[in-house]
This record gives sequence, C-alpha cells and structure tokens, in this order.
Amino acid sequence: MNKVKHFLSITDLTAKEIWQVLITAKKLKEELKSKGKNNPLLKNKQMVMLFEKPSLRTKLSFDLALHQLGGHPIYFGANEVGLGKRELVSDVAQVISSMADLVVARVFNHKDLVDLAENSTIPVINALSDLEHPCQALADLLTIWEVKDKLENLTIAYIGDGDNNVSHSLLLGCVLLGISFSCASPKGYWMNKKIVEQAKKIAKVTGSKIIETEDPKEAVKNADVVYTDTWVSMGDEMEQNKRLEIFKSYQVNQELMKLANKDSIFMHDMPAYRENEVASEVIDGPKSVILQQAENRLHAQKSLMLWTLNQSVKLSTHSSLFHLRGILKGGELYE
Repeated sequence: MNKVKHFLSITDLTAKEIWQVLITAKKLKEELKSKGKNNPLLKNKQMVMLFEKPSLRTKLSFDLALHQLGGHPIYFGANEVGLGKRELVSDVAQVISSMADLVVARVFNHKDLVDLAENSTIPVINALSDLEHPCQALADLLTIWEVKDKLENLTIAYIGDGDNNVSHSLLLGCVLLGISFSCASPKGYWMNKKIVEQAKKIAKVTGSKIIETEDPKEAVKNADVVYTDTWVSMGDEMEQNKRLEIFKSYQVNQELMKLANKDSIFMHDMPAYRENEVASEVIDGPKSVILQQAENRLHAQKSLMLWTLNQSVKLSTHSSLFHLRGILKGGELYE
C-alpha cells in the first residue's frame, strides 16, 4: 500500500519532485491551450475543499482543476467547517476520508492542517495556512521558469512583510532548486526563524544564498524577480493603520525596480493594493507577470493533485531530462 502523500509544506516535495510537478503542469497547460481540454486523469475522484478563509484564485483554480481532470469538487465555507470548534479535527478527517479521495484545506492555524493529515487516510493539501502557502510557491516557480526559461542561479527579492506564508514557502522552494533569495523587511517583521534555519540547511547543499535585510535597495540589487505581497494579511486587519505606517518605505515602485536586473520581472500573489505595497505603474506595467502567475495556480495544482494521488502523466523524455539538467549535481538529482 502506498504511503499517503500530504502536501503541507513545499518541502514535502524533493527538488526532483518539484521539477516533475512543474514539467507536468507545463504539459497540462499546453494540452489545455491546444485541445481546449485535458484528459480526465482524475475521473470520478472526489475532492473536499475546507475553507476557513475567503478566496478567489485558490478556490477558482482548485475547483476548475479537478473539473477539467474529470473529478468532482465539494466546497465547505467558513461557517460550515468549524474545525476544532463545531467538531474535532480528527472526526472531520476520518469522515471525509471515508467518502472522498482528497482534502484541500485553507485554514487560519497550521496545526489544524497537521491534525487533519495525521487523521486522514487520503492526501491533505495546504491551500494556505498562517505558516505556509506552498501551492502559491509552485505556481510562482512555474511562472518564473516560463518567463526565464530556467530556475537555477536566479535571484528573487521579496520586499515587505517577511513573516508571511508566501515568503516562507517561496524561500524554501527557491533554496531547494538552487535559487538565491533576498528578503527586505522592517525589524519585527522578518521571516520565521525556524523556516530560515531550515532553508539555510538546504542552501548548504544547493548553493543558494539567503539575505535578510531592512534595506529594500540592498535586496533588489541585481535581482531577476522582485516580489511583494499585501502588508495587511488576513488576520492582521486590526493592525492595518500601524502596518501601513511601518511599511510605507517598502513600496515596490519604478525607482526600486531600476535597481534590479534590466530583464527583471515583478510578481505579486494577489489580492494587490495599489499604491500601498506596489505602485500602479509597476504592477500594471510591462515587467508585471501577475496574471500569468495567477493563471498558473490552475495548472500547478492539477499537477500537484496528480502527484498526491499517484497518477502519472507520460512526459517527453527529452523535455524531462533537459529541464531536470538544471538541478543535476555529480550526476545525481538533489533529493
């Protein structure tokens, strides 16, 4: 019997598996664009979505992803879930496991995801928690690969609130693939120390460089990708005025973008608040890839679901080897 493949952190995938997911996502995207549909690789599969937080891209992409692969999604909103309140997380996990094939959960507390996974006999996917947003990281890496035609030896600069689920997953995903990561945040808003320690251990193997600084200019200098996120995440609304004041010097604007490489791109996972974390001229300008980034949630998550459910997709040998070559070291893939 195969071990259940949960996806709570981007590090639940090895570097090799991340590349396999990205290659499959690209194949599925090309198939959908050329044929108008995908093969029903998940025909009759049932996916339960448990969402404690509101969502546009995550709900839309997972729902459409499973439909397009032939399966059936069932959605439960915040008032229906009640994880750990209306009923025990363990009870929820066991009931869903008895009827469905996959759980996609968007929660406030990462521990609830861990509890779901520990009590589930079917895969659990993290659709966002307070600690990580690994599905977003997969879509981000797919987008960067599409635009840059490589991932290895790039530098990503993340500007703003470092103690953020997006920055955590992106950092870990980057170091796994040999991408360097710079994060500029004000004091008190740096990345989670345990996440950074974990990333540094991986970076010793892959050669990635990690920089944490208070200076956005230092972080952005010679970056290939400039990334930001909202300064007021879900759950931080009570601190809105305080945060807007603290982060006002961390806006990604044209002046800051000029310090990055000439062919740099701008990314934002959205929702975006123009003239706060990013100037309109940047997010709506020629370097912005935010819509491609958003669409890629659909394709990356299709591939991820196939991985969790142990469904293989026939890939071109040449294509697979060519793109995996970037993470070869001494003839072996980083695991």
